[in-house]
Amino acid sequence: VPKKLVTTVSGCADDALAGLVACNSELRLLQGHRVVLRGDLQAIRGRVALLSGGGSGHEPAHAGYVGKGMLTGVVAGSMFASPSVGSILAAIRAVAQAGAAGILLIVMNYTGDRLNFGMALERAQAEGTNVRMVVVGDDCAFTKPGKAGRRGICGTILIHKVAGALAEAGASLDEIEKKVTAAAKVMGTLGLSLSPCSIPGSKPSFQLAEDEMELGLGIHGEAGVHRMKVLPADKAVETMLKHMTDPSNASHLSLSPGSSVVLVVNNLGGLSCLELGIVAGAAVRCLESRGIRIARALVGTFMTAMEMAGVSLTLMLVDEELVKLMDAKTMAMAWPNILAGPATTQREEVPAPTEAPRKLQDETGTGLSRARVERVLQRVCSTLLDMKDKLNELDRGAGDGDCGHTHAQAAQAIQEWMHSRPPPTAPAQLLSALADVLLQQMGGSSGVLYGLFLTAAARSLRGRSGSPAWADAMDTGIEAMQRSVPGAVESQCPLGIPVPPEFPCIPHRYGGAAPGDRTMLDSLFAAAQALHSLRSPGADPLQVLAAAVQSAEAAAEATRHMEAGAGRASYIRSARLEQPDAGAVAVAAVLGAVLE
Repeated sequence: VPKKLVTTVSGCADDALAGLVACNSELRLLQGHRVVLRGDLQAIRGRVALLSGGGSGHEPAHAGYVGKGMLTGVVAGSMFASPSVGSILAAIRAVAQAGAAGILLIVMNYTGDRLNFGMALERAQAEGTNVRMVVVGDDCAFTKPGKAGRRGICGTILIHKVAGALAEAGASLDEIEKKVTAAAKVMGTLGLSLSPCSIPGSKPSFQLAEDEMELGLGIHGEAGVHRMKVLPADKAVETMLKHMTDPSNASHLSLSPGSSVVLVVNNLGGLSCLELGIVAGAAVRCLESRGIRIARALVGTFMTAMEMAGVSLTLMLVDEELVKLMDAKTMAMAWPNILAGPATTQREEVPAPTEAPRKLQDETGTGLSRARVERVLQRVCSTLLDMKDKLNELDRGAGDGDCGHTHAQAAQAIQEWMHSRPPPTAPAQLLSALADVLLQQMGGSSGVLYGLFLTAAARSLRGRSGSPAWADAMDTGIEAMQRSVPGAVESQCPLGIPVPPEFPCIPHRYGGAAPGDRTMLDSLFAAAQALHSLRSPGADPLQVLAAAVQSAEAAAEATRHMEAGAGRASYIRSARLEQPDAGAVAVAAVLGAVLE
């Protein structure tokens, strides 16, 4: 059974609502019922009240949409289960007694919801209450019409918004019912999942293989219409939109070039924000390629299926009036405060700032052959690309596992740079240019550290030649990686904030590591120590360089037994890891390729 962070399985629905109300001063619970109401019920006197609801487990739906400009109240059931007739009727009576001019029930098309809300509707009408019900079915999954009709899913929140804006503007029950019914008919939603979901205390409702995704599943974990291999995000979005708008699909949404829509990109619960942004961009591009205008786009978590890693896309055909209703202000906490404006991939970019051309120092007489430079750089790049998976695996012990990706990105950037222009042959200019490439393209802490090292080493080499110069450059580069920020002293924080003398700050460092801290610096420092022999008269450069590579490799292996004193690995409990440091291994490999 999957782990869940709940207090009790039986009380999780009540606890979630209690937490929501505790943190929102505009909400109230209805005593004795799982019902959330607006705290200002007196404000609905003479206006139409809007009630919705359904099973818990779809948060923030529906209680997150209670507030001025949207719902008056919500009736929640237990996990994935319809609310009871008694609680629905209690909510109806509460808003009727507050003076509502009429009540509209907005119900998603599931059998249990229709039955319970429908029975409460009839009982309330028998008591003389002016109450009606709209059933929303926006699911575009099924190609053949079924007896139960289309399921109600994320598009329902758009109906909440349209109805809420109309009610807030003082529209009659007849007008609201007519307009939301029309809006529901020009709306479609389709879901896609990478994983199942589960309610607290239960096993997942279905299983998906590591390389599978499911199209058209419901928000309770009901099976979809098509199981397929995992697709890239752009292809997955194309597949979803094609299915949603396919005329041979009985539940399709008719979409033609020139149409204007509201797009909802909804996180089904467990998708990362990064993935959601990628899907949103792909959806906008795909719709624009069809000639569709996206009048508004909502991207976020609106209606979930617990922890399901998936996404749903909703499209509603809109005219100017519907767009205005979408833009109308609401106090509902789950509705995004988006700026009024269309979504497009055609926004003009801010021009990049221009950089003054750098004057190159005259390095005549100290150059290397261009063929040799290109050969060495290509060897370094090939080595890093070949090691990507190994470095990632070593780095996983520190938590992120991206060291291989970062170094491979650096290798690709250097290759592209070499293809775009001949690399400089003067050592100082070459190292300075490589520093610029890595600082701009590599990313991560490694990119900055390599950039610092190469920039300082280049400065040390300027105007110098001979073997001792390279030993000095190595030392200077390492010193730069450890050097304190100018002006940071023990009585002053790096930001310049004075601190009491009893709490001195440690001088802020660019890298902050030292030899023995289990970082890339261990390999660099070991190689630098070996290169000191270049300063001795008569030293054989090839033998010294070979010794430097061996020292770096031995130092990288030795990090296996070190306590991590810096870097992300230093946060790992006990700070002990069973494999060598990925950065140290990468440095040793680079030095080996350079000196091969």
